[in-house]
Amino acid sequence: MNRSEYKSKIRNHYDKIALERDKLKKKNWYYHKEVERCCSFIVPPNSSVLEIGCGTGDLLNSLKPLRGLGIDISTEMISVAKKKFPKLDFQIGDAESLDINEKFDYVVMSDLVGMLYDVQVVFHNLKKVTKPETRIIITYYNYLWEPILKLAEKLGLKMKQELQNWLSIADLQGLLDLNNYEVIKKEKKFLFPKYIFLISPFINRFIANLPLINKTNLVEIIVAKEIVNKNNFDDYTCSVIIPCRNELGNIEGAVSRTPEMGKHTELIFIDGNSTDGTEKKIERLMEIHKEKDIKLIHQGDGIGKGDAVRKGFSAAKGDVLMILDADLTVLPEDLPKFWNALLEGKGEFINGSRLVYQMEGEAMRFLNILGNKLFSLLFSFLLGQRFKDTLCGTKVLLKKDYEKIVTGRSFFGDFDPFGDFDLIFGASKASLKIIELPVRYHDRTYGSTNISRFRHGWLLLKMSVIAMKKLKFV
Repeated sequence: MNRSEYKSKIRNHYDKIALERDKLKKKNWYYHKEVERCCSFIVPPNSSVLEIGCGTGDLLNSLKPLRGLGIDISTEMISVAKKKFPKLDFQIGDAESLDINEKFDYVVMSDLVGMLYDVQVVFHNLKKVTKPETRIIITYYNYLWEPILKLAEKLGLKMKQELQNWLSIADLQGLLDLNNYEVIKKEKKFLFPKYIFLISPFINRFIANLPLINKTNLVEIIVAKEIVNKNNFDDYTCSVIIPCRNELGNIEGAVSRTPEMGKHTELIFIDGNSTDGTEKKIERLMEIHKEKDIKLIHQGDGIGKGDAVRKGFSAAKGDVLMILDADLTVLPEDLPKFWNALLEGKGEFINGSRLVYQMEGEAMRFLNILGNKLFSLLFSFLLGQRFKDTLCGTKVLLKKDYEKIVTGRSFFGDFDPFGDFDLIFGASKASLKIIELPVRYHDRTYGSTNISRFRHGWLLLKMSVIAMKKLKFV
């Protein structure tokens, strides 16, 4: 069967069932609502969204887009969608030609790739509608379920479909890579597609997310983005955020040793009501080093490093945001490594990792190392990628990406006084590409840590449980 014959067959099939589509979907309403819920977790409301293979428009409508465009090869499907959702835009269109002159924040292809004649051509044409910030969301069924789904069709429990392509996550990842897209998130969801009160939610929220069992889940989800080879370094400015409390002896080093990066670098100190003269030291250095752009923010009634970082980020004017801990246990001289990794397109959220190189004598105590390794295992499970050091203070991202984290912050709530989890979980929910950059961890040369191993360790564990409910058991 050639390309034209195949497309004609698919078009005729969906034209015939268009008027009955909604009735057929009601038989498996729970499955469709779960897919909508998973996509809504990734796509924030008021985004611009293109859905390719939109059918009668239910998924696109559930995403609450500010600008929503759905295309489908079926004339009848588009006709039904227009009547159901007049505020959205629906057009007859072919994914292999994609005659659209518009860029979107999100491109969704749900249960589509199995029916495409040439998946590679479709992925190649995505360049017409994507920009570097665009996220492509692909949902597809796990081929292990093929016999069960075919049986469901014969029993009338599922809408009949034409023969599907067999594409694993690895196949899709390879095809995306061929067309200069990279996968930044992949997961499998949804173990029990029929609704039984209490039982189905329990299985799909908890059991389905357990290691090994999740490999048998029904729905495979991929989030991908364009591969960015290099940004223009010369056009970017930088803000280095330095939270401090009783760090008098480290302030001068932070000022003198932090290198200039990009077109301009500003240093923003956020003082947490120090009692050792830290505030006066910063003010004196501002007078001495007028050639540097040094700012001081008083934390006031705010509590914790997380609050200080958020105040610093809000005041920052740079394109790139960096956090440097005032204890200087991660060297200011290492910040250009983070700058380069970000602007060379290696990642969108660069997290320092102190657990690669050997540490100096008392840089981190044994119980702290043990706690970090425990949280490393937990975060690797939660985020679906290897995460070695969750608590390194040095984190770097673009300001425009931080604004995405701010937009989605209400999902988790204000539960993190340290700021590390807030940023990491926020970056994951915003589908930013997270990478770790190894750094050497040095002894303090002044003062003592403000962290209590047991009290704060217990708090971090509680925050991890909250995040698990929000991220993994969504």
